[in-house]
Amino acid sequence: MTESVEKLKEIIRRSRRIVFFGGAGVSTASGIPDFRSEDGLYSERYQGLSPETILSASYFMLHAEEFYDYYRKHMIYPDARPNAVHRYLYELEKRDKLRGIITQNIDGLHKEAGNKRVYELHGSVRENYCVDCETEYPVEKILQSKGVPRCDKCGGIIKPWVVLYGEMPDKYTMIGACRELSGADTLIVAGTSLKVEPAASLINEFNGKNLVVINKSPTPSDERATLLIRADVEEVFRELAEE
Repeated sequence: MTESVEKLKEIIRRSRRIVFFGGAGVSTASGIPDFRSEDGLYSERYQGLSPETILSASYFMLHAEEFYDYYRKHMIYPDARPNAVHRYLYELEKRDKLRGIITQNIDGLHKEAGNKRVYELHGSVRENYCVDCETEYPVEKILQSKGVPRCDKCGGIIKPWVVLYGEMPDKYTMIGACRELSGADTLIVAGTSLKVEPAASLINEFNGKNLVVINKSPTPSDERATLLIRADVEEVFRELAEE
């Protein structure tokens, strides 16, 4: 892998506007399971239902207590911390090389690592709000409550600021992500199968010089890649960080 990483180092060195597009494979080294691999979260059913059903907007509205029973157990990882990928990207942003992170993850680890230019396409478990009065709450409110969490001000149901199945991503987040992609000279796609829409189609906005794909399994963008690295994302970034 060293030769490929050396090529990636050279691409980064020559780039002025890098955008990083990441998926679940970015956070597995932090102890957060992925979703769509053979042994991923979505391979298991819960009380006879698929995760896609439980994590849908309609299920949340009709069965909020069951939704939260699943959500607390499988979607929130309070002990997870940024890994080598998050830390390296933070250093790139400090050097003004990295113009934006576009992530499909909802764990909030990029922001915890210190990055400011983060576009969370599917929201974040760390942000929650009352559906009635829109009072905002941290993730601790969800973890420390039982059953359906209620607003301290009005008693309304608190909802995670997460894009559930049947909901559309935030318009302004998508606009910002498209803007960063269209202005980038290098796009690094890592830890994602690029199968989830509309997020996966976003990379079509990229028309820059270098497309780097880092993933253990094939993606639809492999043929377009300037550099293809078939490996674990964190292992690549650990090697990147070695000088």
